[in-house]
Amino acid sequence: MQLVSRVTGVEKVLAPAVLAAQHGSVRPLAAGDLERVAALFLTKFRRRRRHLLDRAIAETAEYMRKIYFDPAGSASDALVQITPQGELGGFLGVLKARYELNGTVLNAAVIGPFMADTNTDHGSAGPQLLRALHQGGFDLQLTDSANRVSLAFARPMKYQLLPAHCLGWARIFRPAAVASAVLRAKWPALSRFVIDPCAKAFDPFTRKRFEPPAQHSPSHKVHRESMDAAQFAEQLPTLVSDYALRPRWQDGELPRLLALAAEKRADGPLHFRGIYDEAGKMLGCYAFYGQAGGIANLLQMQSSGTHWGATLDALVADAWTMGCAGVIGQTQIRFMPQLFSYKNVFFRYAGGTMVRSRIPEVMEAVRSGDIFIGGVMGDRWTRLSSDDFGR
Repeated sequence: MQLVSRVTGVEKVLAPAVLAAQHGSVRPLAAGDLERVAALFLTKFRRRRRHLLDRAIAETAEYMRKIYFDPAGSASDALVQITPQGELGGFLGVLKARYELNGTVLNAAVIGPFMADTNTDHGSAGPQLLRALHQGGFDLQLTDSANRVSLAFARPMKYQLLPAHCLGWARIFRPAAVASAVLRAKWPALSRFVIDPCAKAFDPFTRKRFEPPAQHSPSHKVHRESMDAAQFAEQLPTLVSDYALRPRWQDGELPRLLALAAEKRADGPLHFRGIYDEAGKMLGCYAFYGQAGGIANLLQMQSSGTHWGATLDALVADAWTMGCAGVIGQTQIRFMPQLFSYKNVFFRYAGGTMVRSRIPEVMEAVRSGDIFIGGVMGDRWTRLSSDDFGR
């Protein structure tokens, strides 16, 4: 089994023409491909045995239909590679999105699952799929979850790596409960009656060491409030307006994306919060998955000016109050200083964040870090990033 890439994504605009080659051809994903693509995805990313696949294939194929085909009926931006024998050789998940730079609207391809079937493909699917993507009608291509194999594959193709966005961070509250949650996620059949009692016995001894302080930020005059997805979608564009290279969401596009993100099941329900000053002005907002006993998973956090610390404080306090064992998220360059100042925060490689464009001004913004990327402008909001289908 060869994993060409564990990229993921959300955007691109013009479907490329069929690209024929000696080793096969590349064309846009068609509805008739979905079951074959779903089966390949499950064997590559979920390691499912063939006799357990039927139900999972149907559910995965239906979900892919939902995210890769526009409700208006336009052609899919995802790509498949077809071998000369007519078999599926590979797949590249791509979702449509738009950015803007200095008032100019840009077509963007956010790359999603990137995989080849080594039973039918002999090394040509990956290069063919990426070449087809690069020859499509996109001004930039991006991903925020490439694995190390994908990094080695894409860097020679002039993708710019954003190191500060490649890390995941974790703030641990109850270390044994975190270990328990990780084990249950990896082996769902493992009984909670075996693991959880051990965690409950151990964690009280670590409470003083790992409990978050009542207030980490210098300002005590902020408060947090729950909001719904519609309110979050209304506020987020304003908070990202100070990035030079930022998303250009059309009417209804961001609410639809958040509705799809709320379908993700692995980490609990999706919660939306805003933080406000005494006068009621919004200082920041965040969305995270979480439930008591699990690990809260940050989808998106955004703030303005100097209020990143207060926004991070509110997220940590929310996760602690909810009874989560800890909170995890993807790093952003703008709140790295706040993360570094927290105790009991750990970092790990979580996925390569890369951008490619032929437009010099776009790459200048990317190299300077003046780009909004990750979270809702990545693929981690999809069920493909974590959910176990067919159970």
